[in-house]
Order: sequence, then C-alpha cells, then structure tokens
Amino acid sequence: MRPQARLRRREYEQAGQWPETLSPLLRRLYAARGATSIDQAQPRLANLLAPDDLGGLDAAVALLSAAITGDRHIVVVGDFDCDGATACAVGVRGLRMLGAQRVSHAVPNRMVHGYGLSPALVEELAALQPELLVTVDHGIACHAGIAAAKARGWQVLVTDHHLPGEHLPPADAIVDPNLHGDPFPSKVLAGVGVMFYVLLALRRHMREQGAFSGQGPDLTTLLDLVAVGTVADLVPLDANNRALVAAGLRRLRAGQGSVGLRALIEVSQRDAGRLTAADIGYAVAPRLNAAGRLEDMSLGIECLLTDDLARARDIAATLNEINSERRAVQQQMTDEAELALARVPSPDQVAAAAVCLYDAQWHPGVVGLVASKMKERLHRPVIAFAPAEPGSDTLRGSARSIPGFHIRDALADVAARHPDLIERFGGHAMAAGLSMRAEAYPAFARAFEQCAQATLTPELLQADILSDGELGAAEFNRASAESLRDGGPWGQGFPEPQFDGEFDVVSWRVVGERHLKLVLGFAGLRLNAIEFGGWLGNAPPDRLRIAYRLEPDDYRGGDAVQLVVVHSEPA
Repeated sequence: MRPQARLRRREYEQAGQWPETLSPLLRRLYAARGATSIDQAQPRLANLLAPDDLGGLDAAVALLSAAITGDRHIVVVGDFDCDGATACAVGVRGLRMLGAQRVSHAVPNRMVHGYGLSPALVEELAALQPELLVTVDHGIACHAGIAAAKARGWQVLVTDHHLPGEHLPPADAIVDPNLHGDPFPSKVLAGVGVMFYVLLALRRHMREQGAFSGQGPDLTTLLDLVAVGTVADLVPLDANNRALVAAGLRRLRAGQGSVGLRALIEVSQRDAGRLTAADIGYAVAPRLNAAGRLEDMSLGIECLLTDDLARARDIAATLNEINSERRAVQQQMTDEAELALARVPSPDQVAAAAVCLYDAQWHPGVVGLVASKMKERLHRPVIAFAPAEPGSDTLRGSARSIPGFHIRDALADVAARHPDLIERFGGHAMAAGLSMRAEAYPAFARAFEQCAQATLTPELLQADILSDGELGAAEFNRASAESLRDGGPWGQGFPEPQFDGEFDVVSWRVVGERHLKLVLGFAGLRLNAIEFGGWLGNAPPDRLRIAYRLEPDDYRGGDAVQLVVVHSEPA
C-alpha cells in the first residue's frame, strides 16, 4: 500500500530586504518559506506579539491576581504529553515567581483518569483543597470535569490551544487563541505558549498595581520550557513561535536551562551547545513524553520542576529507561500494524483514503506514535486504537493527518452524521484523540473512511518530498552545514532545508542491519552519506537521485560533513 513519493522542488521568488552578512543560501531558503526580511526569518523576542489581543486575559488575570493576593491555593492541572508537562512547569514556576505562595500541581494518569480534567481527577484533587484550578494544554473539551469542580465551589481557569466544540465549558475564564472570534493574530500557540502569555499579562497587571519595585521577575527564564513544549507539540512555527523557540534554544545552548532539561539533554547524548529544534523533537521530547505514555507524567513534571541537578539526573535516567521500553512497545505495535495491512488486499488498500487500526493487545499510550509512523509510511490519515485499559470495552484512538485533511473537523463531521459512534473527541488540524465503545469501531472505521474519501483528492493523497533544489560543489562544506543548522529554528510550517541532486555511488555498506552508509561522488567530490532504514536487501544502483539534508559530521569532527538521505531513487 505504500505510495511512491514524488520529489518536487519548492517554488519561490528571490525577494526581500536582507543584510549583506546573510549568505545567499539562507536568503534563498528563507524566501522559499515566505519570509521577506530578517525579522520574519529570524524573529527575536522584540518581535513577539503583545498579549493584548488574546481573548479572556482580563478575566484570567483577575482570577490569578486575586488568588495570589488572597493567598488562595492554586492547583495547575497538567496533561500527560510534553506540551502539557512543560505548560504545567511554566505555570507552577511562573506563578511562584510572581508571588503565589500556595501553588501545587496535578496531572491525570492516562490509565486511571483518562484525558484532561475529568470528574475522576476532580474527586482525587479534593484532598488538596484547591480554591483555583488552572488547566494547561487542555480544558476546552472538559465539560464534565469543570462542572464537577465548580460544583465543589472551586474556580476554574482554562488555558488551552485546542479547537472548541459547539459549546464552551462552564469555566470562570478561558484563554484559547482558537476560540471563535478571538482576535489574537497567531492561532498556533502551543499550550505552553498560551500559559506563558497568561503570565506575561499577569506580570504587567501586577506591575501596574505596584506589586514590584522594578519590572518584576524575568519570565524569559521560562523560555527553555516553552521551546521544548512548542517543538514537541508539532504546532506550526510561525514567526511568533519561532521567536519563542529561538530564545529558548539560546538559553539551552548557553547552559541556562532548567536542570531537568539539561539532564534530559545529557542523557539523550546531545551536545547542549549545538542543540537544535530537531534535537528537541527526536531526543529530548520523546524521553519526557515516555513517562506519560507508559507510566505517569508526574515523574516528567518533577524532572522539570526540580532545581536539584542530582535529582534531575536520577529522574532523567529513569525516563531514558522508560523511553527504551516505549520504543520496544512501539516497534512491536508498528510491526503488527504492518502485518495487518499486508493481510488486506492491495487494490482495496491503495484505494483507501484513510486507515483505522485496532488491536486488543495494544497500549493506549503508544497508539499516537503508531498512527504517526503509519501516516508517514502510507501518506494517509491514520487512527490507531487500543483498549482504554486491559479488558475495557472502551477504545481510545489517536489520529494523525496529512496536509489538506483537518482531522479534528473530520471527526466532528463523523460525529454529526453518526451521533451514536464517538463518545468524545478533540484536537486540531493534524492530530486528534477520541474514545468510543468497542462495538462502534467497525461502523466508525467505515464512516471515517467515507469522510476521507469525499474530501481527499488524488493530488492530496500523493506523497510529496519538497526540495530546496541543488547545492553547488562549493557549498558542500562545514560553513554551509553550520549555517543551515543555526539558521532555524526549523520545524512545522518552516521546514528544515533539504536538497536534491544526482550522485554516483562510489561505495556502500550496511550498518546497524537496516541503514546504508554511502560514499557518493559529485563534481569530483567524495561525500559521506547515510540513509536510515535504507537497506531493503538490494544493492543500490550505480547512480542515484537523492533528497538529503547537509549536516556537520560531529562524529568525524573537523571540517567533515555528511548527507542524510531522506529519499532515494535510481537516477
């Protein structure tokens, strides 16, 4: 069923106002991503959008200010993914910096409480005797949990970035840039970004009230956490998010990040001084996420909140072990998903516009990763399901989509047409979650595939690999590779540069059973390259057309560079 990818080059016009010091290569790349000035391409904190237009801030600030001055007990309720964990840490640390004396935190256990602020979690929180709950990275869909909290006399502030349903929950205040009619220009803040903006507004209010002798605490010290949560949640890196992420990366590279993140960088064997957004996405975030997937995210949040380096290293080592277990579980589930697809007749699968997968033995904390892997391989929207807990007749599904298919809106469409199928759902354009009774799965799978079939055109179902064109022989050097690495942050909506060209295969060998190490010839040069997962049992042809990233080869050191092959085909 795996579709053949099509290699295409980005179209762009070389336009804009650029400083003379900016290389022609970076000018070309920035222009291809829609930037026309250095402020758009490399935004700084001075370019950050002001909080003023973010709806709900006045009510949120009033709640938090009253709680701080009244010495009320504030409980920040996190979520069990990386965005939710970092948002929880930003909330707790930021409120304490702003003078809150009684701040606690809580996070649901995926297997015990389900998603977000549920009635079950509210009942457990009663022992803490909270007076104000602050949800981070969730809440907009937690109607029952918020109603249960309000019934106990607690105030509730929702900070979220997910799309709202038809009705809003009964919270005292809601801050979410995706509320209908909200005028905030950027709709792609992560949950941690929303919480950071709430703190900015609260600090300004307290400053105006004379709470500080000067400007107040330096909230930019929280930007390492904001950067990690934003990158991990795969929200588009518009100029505002890039300003936040770039500032956070600068702190981490300078060794100024929280001790928990420094320990996670250390255990993932990354060089903090050269850390990139890709390092966060592929190394740091998965280790933090692993706690919420297989264990309890409270351990991950403790890592982000501790100021004791020794304790942080102990937790990071544990998270690393959990992540290794997660990878084994994920590989087994992905292999089983591949086998399930292989048993389906090929013509039907090629025609299918979307795929639903379910296995009664799968772990609900890992289905999102399986959906993501299968989405990448099939270039189809994929939803993977598992029992909510062993033996349960409730399924939890995690959905991942492709460009052109808004997955949360698709679930809303299915729910409207078939009100008896989905119990609850939420999410955004590229990722969503849902739950349903097990007996509803076959009917849901048919309805979802029909929805995708009606929406997705053959063009959208064609996997495209976008290239930034060719590199000249003089550009295959360490200076170019480092300028590419440091020219980001790259990520969703501002993709990491990759190039294409034809190369002679001078030599090749298999490493790690599945990967190809190559020496490629180009214009008299000999270039080292690696293609992860490129060994399919056949020798590569003598000449290849490849799409690749140019990276510094820190393993060899010196002036060495390597090509990381992301796609190859006979020339």
